[in-house]
Amino acid sequence: MELPIPLRQGVERLLEKVPLPTLKQAAKTLSDRYRAELRDGRLHMAEQMAVKAYLATRLPATYAAVRAGLDALSDARPDYAPKTLLDIGAGPGTVLWAALDIWPDLQQAVLIEASAAVRRVGEALATEAMTARVAWLAGDVTLDLADLKPAELVTCAYVLDEIGPASLPKLIDRLWHLTDNTLLVVEPGTPAGWQRIVAVRRQLIEAGAHVLAPCPHEAPCPLVPPDWCHFSRRVARSRLHRLAKDADVPWEDEKFIYIAASRQAVAPPQARVIAPPKSGSGKVLLKLCQKDGSADEKLFTKRHGELFKAARRLDWGDSV
Repeated sequence: MELPIPLRQGVERLLEKVPLPTLKQAAKTLSDRYRAELRDGRLHMAEQMAVKAYLATRLPATYAAVRAGLDALSDARPDYAPKTLLDIGAGPGTVLWAALDIWPDLQQAVLIEASAAVRRVGEALATEAMTARVAWLAGDVTLDLADLKPAELVTCAYVLDEIGPASLPKLIDRLWHLTDNTLLVVEPGTPAGWQRIVAVRRQLIEAGAHVLAPCPHEAPCPLVPPDWCHFSRRVARSRLHRLAKDADVPWEDEKFIYIAASRQAVAPPQARVIAPPKSGSGKVLLKLCQKDGSADEKLFTKRHGELFKAARRLDWGDSV
């Protein structure tokens, strides 16, 4: 998956004169903070160079994860076409770009982002390409959501890992109250990220939400640690990305986990593939989270006929 062309071109313009050694150091610092899930009172992207490091090394991957979550939401509700978006912890507008790619008739977006440096970059990237009315607001996601108006689609991507656990229930409660229709929360696909999504899912179900994806049921998650639910998207690395990360491989796999919940119930799929399929000669093994609330591996062989052919076409994250 690649960035939309206008976004990619805008990023290239912002990065074209950045000294490589400076960018590499900023990328390393940013990566270390993300990996440590550091919560020291400082924003990960408070400084301009940190924002540019994010654009070079993290934006394509976060875009791919967000787009995958929105695609799953759209697959679950093909008739859904939101006109208003509220994105909490918006970064440089990653969710907005992905949402517009799916729903070009989106009319209005409010983006909450604490970092002034990030907001400036997001506004610069969006200036020439956006058809929706976009408002960028400064705000701490744990403090400054009181006066916001509800939106048809509310999103919160790669934000919860930066917030203390004690603040999460109140934040999720506020996000759900701001949701006129559908809420999407995306987190890194780590065991800790999955545990946060499990807690969010439980809280939303208790509040009356209906799960759209990825789960095909609203029973407790059947997975038990050290197992955990997550998905993956392969992302092409630009030349600058490879140089900034001292990477030889021209791609990376972004692991993520998400929950999409709605005020409107829909018919769930029979199952979802929750691990990479294992294929062999005349057989394929799929790990499935199923409509009845269970998770099991199922073997399909040529003896299954058309069912086998369908199973061979399925990929990690697909619904059945």
